[in-house]
Amino acid sequence: MPVKKIMVVDDSPTERHILTDLLTRHGYDVVAADCGEKAIVMSREELPDLIIMDVVMPGMNGFQATRTISRQETTRHIPIIMCTSKDLETDKIWAMRQGAQFYLVKPADQDELLAKIASFA
Repeated sequence: MPVKKIMVVDDSPTERHILTDLLTRHGYDVVAADCGEKAIVMSREELPDLIIMDVVMPGMNGFQATRTISRQETTRHIPIIMCTSKDLETDKIWAMRQGAQFYLVKPADQDELLAKIASFA
């Protein structure tokens, strides 16, 4: 199934704008959330084909939101790409244990991100 709708989760308006602009220019429908709590609610309502998740956010962080989304019956099928400034190997391992399928460090290489998104189709 091709990826059509992507949810971008990031507390930075600038990061959300950059990712939304990139993805819409490449034909994707984009919905956005500014925190982990909204991401969980929106993932159930919107059922995106893929989620791009930041880690460092106020309140519920991206690891916690990823763990919740990847374990709920209605959303566990949605692939999650972590896209964060955290670049320690332990962060990458922890992200995968929480349910992420891929991990990119900001600033993310746009070609690499687009190629990874296409690989989920």
